[in-house]
This record gives sequence, C-alpha cells and structure tokens, in this order.
Amino acid sequence: MNVTLARSWNETLRDQLDFHYRRHLRPRMEGLTDEEYLWEPAPGSWSIRPRGSSTSPAPIGAGTMQRDDAPDEPDPAPVTTIAWRIAHMTVECLSMRTMNHFDGPTAHWETWEYAATADEALAQLDAAYAGWSAGVEGLGEDGLARAVGPAEGPWAESPYADLVLHINRELIHHGAEICLLRDLYRATHSQEIS
Repeated sequence: MNVTLARSWNETLRDQLDFHYRRHLRPRMEGLTDEEYLWEPAPGSWSIRPRGSSTSPAPIGAGTMQRDDAPDEPDPAPVTTIAWRIAHMTVECLSMRTMNHFDGPTAHWETWEYAATADEALAQLDAAYAGWSAGVEGLGEDGLARAVGPAEGPWAESPYADLVLHINRELIHHGAEICLLRDLYRATHSQEIS
C-alpha cells in the first residue's frame, strides 16, 4: 500500500519540536524572574555564577558569568538550576549543533557568554532555537538521510534524521524539567509571590 503524506518528513520532525517549544515550553517560561532563574532547589546545585564564585570543580565560559561543570560526569549528577538547563539547551543542544552542521555562529561551552539574567538567557535560547530550526528546514527531505559527519563523533555515519530526533528529545526532556522547577519554585515561594 502506498501512503502519501500530507506534509514532508522534514516538516513532521520540525513540527514535533516546534509544537512543544511554541505551545508548551516557551509560554511556560514567560514571566521568569532573575531570582527564579538562579534559584537553587537543593544544596550543591549547579548554576550560572559570577566568575570566581563557582562551587563546581571546573567552571566553564567566557565573560562575567560561568556555568558550573566538571571534567567528568559526577555520580550522582548534581541538581541543576533553570539557568543551568537553559544554558545547556542553548549551547550544547542548539548553538554548537547549528555551528557544526549549518554554518551557524561560533559556539562552544568553554567560550560562551553565559546570561546573568532570565531575559538575556531566554533571548539566547530563542536565537539558538531559530538557528537550529532554519538549519533543519534547509536540509529538506534528502538531507535527512545524509550522514551527520565527524562533528558527531561515534555517530558520524548516522543520518541527520537521527540527530534531529535526538535534539527534539533533549529539548523536550530539559524543557519538562524547567517546567517542573518552575512549579517547585512557585510551590515553595508561594507566600513570597502572593
């Protein structure tokens, strides 16, 4: 049986993330305050901090702010703030991939100018999302089957469709965590908010 799609696979893959980003995640981040952005939900949380004030073993970033990090994956993994999660989505998930695969602007976690405020972080995330989305759209149908190449290390022979699905999962996963952190912040700070 031949099935004709009403839209292309490229549109379908982009729509999966775009629906989540525009209808769920981004609206849930409206009104994010700087206090909430940097709120540490547990002792020892990793965050974005002024240079020289990090509590992690190997902070990363250029400029006045750095992101907590370590040379190896800590076990157990530390709880992270909304700021840390937005930075991870912006830099590793979107900006570095856009640079590597779609000739986007230079981006690397070591040299990134991490945002000190919620508004600045959301502007960085929106720009990174727009760059990634445009790059994926530019792949068209045929591009989804091409190998991603050496930028993806051991997955160099994987098709772009796999990378797009991976980024979709990453943003949906971390976005859900951000929404939960917002719920926890509201629940634990309800007297201060009202």
